[in-house]
Amino acid sequence: MDAYIQQIIVMTGINLIAVLGLSILTGFTGLFSFGHAGFMAIGSYIAAICTARLPQILQTQFGLHLEPMAAFALAVVAGALAAGVVSWLIGMLTLKLKGDYFCIATMGFGEAVRIILNNIPYVGGARGWESLPKLTSIWLVLGLDVLFVVITWNLINSRQGRNMVAVREEELAAQMSGIDVYRHKMTALIVSAIFAGVAGALMANYIQFIRPTMFNMARSTDLTIMVIFGGLGSISGTILGTILLTWLPEVFRNFAQWRLVVYGLAVIVIMVGRPQGLVGGMELTPSGIRKAMTARNARKRFKEVGDDAGGQK
Repeated sequence: MDAYIQQIIVMTGINLIAVLGLSILTGFTGLFSFGHAGFMAIGSYIAAICTARLPQILQTQFGLHLEPMAAFALAVVAGALAAGVVSWLIGMLTLKLKGDYFCIATMGFGEAVRIILNNIPYVGGARGWESLPKLTSIWLVLGLDVLFVVITWNLINSRQGRNMVAVREEELAAQMSGIDVYRHKMTALIVSAIFAGVAGALMANYIQFIRPTMFNMARSTDLTIMVIFGGLGSISGTILGTILLTWLPEVFRNFAQWRLVVYGLAVIVIMVGRPQGLVGGMELTPSGIRKAMTARNARKRFKEVGDDAGGQK
């Protein structure tokens, strides 16, 4: 396989893990976040420390040898846990905010993480951290993609997931029916942050270079756009949106001056022409398509009945 194509496939897979997590938070729970690049940054830098610094420290200080793949497994787990813990702290401070205030708070968090990393010489500061070991493989990423899609599917189709959807649809009604709104929001935030931490860890040990500017607000916005582009409340839409918006700039790379214009135009066309996204709330499975067709036919019949009633008047 061509190295360039393989790189795009790997980056698509890494993006998919982060976007699946954001889909749980935004698409199924209704909380918009523009700071998920901060969680990816935490995962990336923790993974870099575990794979590039920790083996040396153990060898020189304690005479212990840590295998690269063992260090990498530890790095992915540590990056995910660190992102999850930070999201829990952020959630305690921000989840009681209403409307756009939560979105603004997450935006501030993402920028704060970038600025803090920018001023820590131990992790490279503004210059970044290079020469990291390349431990992420295409088969590992694809395998984790399948795993995280299954985890997301099972979560959304569980009682917990149905409660999250209820919170998205009408928070007050969900609370009145006995659903712990705060707990479900916190769960969605932590799970989405863990996904982003894993994605960041994989990215750091694939591109072998990380810099704070890679995790700016534009990165968070791209992740959110992928969720909206594919369709809120749809795992199939999340997958489709991630693939299309990761590949689209690369397809037009030969038109360097115009590729981002085409990318932005495609997003605008979808937002205006199909606000519910490419797939909307439908899943591209036989049962999901049947449900969508049944709902569409029911709406059509309801409209016809209404028109007939209006005509008789």
